[in-house]
Amino acid sequence: MKRQRPHSEQTVAVLRALAATPSAWRYGYDLCSELNLRSGSLYPILIRLSDRGFLESAWEEAEPGRPPRHVYRLTGAGIAEAAAAGHRASPARTRPRELGTA
Repeated sequence: MKRQRPHSEQTVAVLRALAATPSAWRYGYDLCSELNLRSGSLYPILIRLSDRGFLESAWEEAEPGRPPRHVYRLTGAGIAEAAAAGHRASPARTRPRELGTA
């Protein structure tokens, strides 16, 4: 049985960004800009999510003289994973302050 580790903070951010408009195709470059991630961090995340069935990807034809671009969007399983990852991530961010601390 394969062990499933929790998603990194960056992976959760990618899932949330894609879940904002789940049926829309997104460019990797736009995700890098929106999330302030470097391509060396983003593209391995996209590959892992795709390998796990959470993303679908396609090549988009470009204007003449420009190379085609890779686009990504969530699958049905990806939408569910984004919701679950967001739910798992939120308690740590809303941790109550201890009594007697400012």
